[in-house]
Amino acid sequence: MSLGFVRKLLVVILILVGASYLLWYHETQWPVRHASDPPQSLIVEPGTGVLDIGRQLRGLGLVRHPQVFRALVAAKGAGGKLRAGEYAFEGEMSLDQIIDKMVRGEVVHHMVTFPEGTNLDEMARIAFLQGIPPAAFLEAARDTALVKELDPQARDLEGYVFPDTYEVQPRRPDAAAALVRRAVHRFREVVGPMAGQVQASGLGLRGVVTLASLVELETARKEERPHIAAVFLNRLRRRMPLQTDPTVIYALRKAGTWDGNIRKEDLDVDSPYNTYRFPGLPPGPIASPGREAIRAVLEPMPSGDLYFVSRNDGSHQFSRTLAEHERAVDLYQRHRRAQLLGPSPAANTPPSPGASPPAPTPSFPPTPRPGTRG
Repeated sequence: MSLGFVRKLLVVILILVGASYLLWYHETQWPVRHASDPPQSLIVEPGTGVLDIGRQLRGLGLVRHPQVFRALVAAKGAGGKLRAGEYAFEGEMSLDQIIDKMVRGEVVHHMVTFPEGTNLDEMARIAFLQGIPPAAFLEAARDTALVKELDPQARDLEGYVFPDTYEVQPRRPDAAAALVRRAVHRFREVVGPMAGQVQASGLGLRGVVTLASLVELETARKEERPHIAAVFLNRLRRRMPLQTDPTVIYALRKAGTWDGNIRKEDLDVDSPYNTYRFPGLPPGPIASPGREAIRAVLEPMPSGDLYFVSRNDGSHQFSRTLAEHERAVDLYQRHRRAQLLGPSPAANTPPSPGASPPAPTPSFPPTPRPGTRG
């Protein structure tokens, strides 16, 4: 082999090596996205292989050959380190930077917050704001197997989807089910340590959660919840109807007739949730109570009060007797109504929910409905 041939061979090899390096650099380090490109997203499901991720990137136009992606992952020692989740790609990026992003697990975080006192329909609307279809959420919320040993009577998960903030991945097929499972798990975490108190209450878990949902909707003030709970428990012991508006509103919502206003005739709606018409607790929770409302039912304030009325500032005036209650109603409600609207026929105002005397109900001046927070 002549020296000249060897030199030519070396030149060819150097050219090939150089060309290969330039091609590798172009494929891996050169921007595959430009600053002016629209944002792109990628969903990596758990267990997805490197080559399959490469094919997804090819579908987005971010790599021409999935094998190049797999080779770069191997060269960087990133095999097994790519994290599942939703990724957002914005601005100028190279394939190398995309892999670094996936190794760091810089996924998109979608947060859903369920406030205390929201029901399943309201939660479905909240979840929809983060891209979870309401129908999918409500279907997941019918999976009573999640609470079967806690509440065998449950027909859905009303009351058991704990109000809190959760991270969701809305583009995953099981996003709704995963969210509901996490929220029910959170309920177990919160209520589990209270199991002894729940048993001692005599209400059972379903009864505790049901009553807590009423307490939650009757007052926004944390310090009032044990007092509200005491009033309801006192009325239950005396077999007095609870007469609380939130249960009527819930009944109207289930019937599809709630229009945002409660009227006197609504208090006669034929629904087991109507605590004006049916004594005792409603059949089940009407919303998801928070920790403090549940604790209020388990640790009510020592009190003999049977009535309460809004002071129009978010707080309530509590009374033991009907006479005291009527004076409070006159002070906080009728006087305010007269100032705002002038005299109006008293007969048009329904009696106070959560504030009526034991049956038979004696005649007394009409009072504002319960649940008014002022």
